[in-house]
Amino acid sequence: MNKIDFNLIDKFFQKILKEIDIGVHVVNHEGKTIIYNQKMAEIEGMDFSDVLDKDLLDVFSFHNNEDSTLMKALAHGEKIINAKQTYFNNKGQEITTINNTFPIHEGGVRIGAMEIARDVTKLEKLIRENMNKKGNTRYTFDSIIGSSEQLQEVIEASKRATRTSSSVLIIGDTGTGKELFAQSIHNGSNRSAKPFISQNCAALPDSLIEGLLFGTKKGAFTGAVERPGLFEQAEGGTLLLDEINSLNPALQAKLLRVLQERMVRRIGDTKDRKVDVRIIATINEDPIDAISSGKLRKDLYYRLSVVSLFIPPLKNRKKDIHDLVHYFIEKYNHLFGMRVKGINEEVLSIFEQYDWPGNVRELEHVIEGAMNLIVLEDHIGYLHLPIHFRNKPQFKQEDFKTATPSKVNNNNEIFALDEYMDKAERNYLEKVLKLHNYNITQAAKSLCMSRQNLQYRLKKHQIKKEDF
Repeated sequence: MNKIDFNLIDKFFQKILKEIDIGVHVVNHEGKTIIYNQKMAEIEGMDFSDVLDKDLLDVFSFHNNEDSTLMKALAHGEKIINAKQTYFNNKGQEITTINNTFPIHEGGVRIGAMEIARDVTKLEKLIRENMNKKGNTRYTFDSIIGSSEQLQEVIEASKRATRTSSSVLIIGDTGTGKELFAQSIHNGSNRSAKPFISQNCAALPDSLIEGLLFGTKKGAFTGAVERPGLFEQAEGGTLLLDEINSLNPALQAKLLRVLQERMVRRIGDTKDRKVDVRIIATINEDPIDAISSGKLRKDLYYRLSVVSLFIPPLKNRKKDIHDLVHYFIEKYNHLFGMRVKGINEEVLSIFEQYDWPGNVRELEHVIEGAMNLIVLEDHIGYLHLPIHFRNKPQFKQEDFKTATPSKVNNNNEIFALDEYMDKAERNYLEKVLKLHNYNITQAAKSLCMSRQNLQYRLKKHQIKKEDF
């Protein structure tokens, strides 16, 4: 009979400990670590030397000693299965694991304890983030920018609507922020912990939107599977139906039935299912006009408009422009790594004269476009405004027209100012890139901008590495 080679077995044991994708931690009867594998070190962000032959409670922090599953197994001889444990390493980093922990006995004497751990730190963080976002929404009433009386009146009415589960109809032009109000109402209500589901009714054809809303029964049509609709998925929460006037009259009738009976029937099914969902609908035109033109059923309108909110267009609340401009500049300063402080008085004057048919969304796009044209300036000027905006007839005043290129003494050329700025920006970027041997990271750092912003400008000026 062959003699067992314990040295070989020990090598196998060490190899297994190193390669298995699960944490292993063993302490002796004194609570000192005697086995600690590679995966456990990765989970806990520790070095072997920080843990091996050290007292467990000297290395890791628990809310109290009893929170350590290893110490519980060691002290009480308990086997602990699938226990979640949150604790901190010696750097103060939070760790969450799911553990199976066992006491180790030899001849009836407890000589230690071992733990097999799975890392769920990232999962726990995601769960907390989603809880902080209250489902899949990110907007609250604090997200609504503007101090005008018109806007504040709508905010107050919206806050009152959070107290009930009545249907809400939000009326407003495109770009006024209707979904922002809808999410704020949901997050301010007692349904905030439940789902918030949004569906644009104009985004899909009628054949698809019906199954999406109400669900389908397997075999109802070729390829149909058993699937709950948005009403069932939003159970206990809120369903936002954007552009409700885009639904055809037949689907509007089905929707009205669901609202009245609080029951939904999947396509091809004979069974009605009870649903508890708050409906918030939006419309981008006057509902009376939509009813007159046959786009919106009158009975559905009355059912939806238990609470009606009219969001004023930006042209009717010019006082909010200053606050919105400041907010969007800060937003894109963060995204682009820039330090723009504000807008010039002439630009503010233009903004206040403009009617903003695209509302807040258009204002944001103008600010974003302007910040893409800024080089070293700290304020947005007229020439930073996107060309399509400057080409609008009301802004083609003589004060803002740029000169046509012409010749002067000594054959020096005079260019239109925006053309000169483009040339100056290109020349300066080329100079900085040469200085840093075309290292994008170092060049961006010296220019106090993000890599993304610099790469955008290089693409804009068609500056390529091979040109150097």
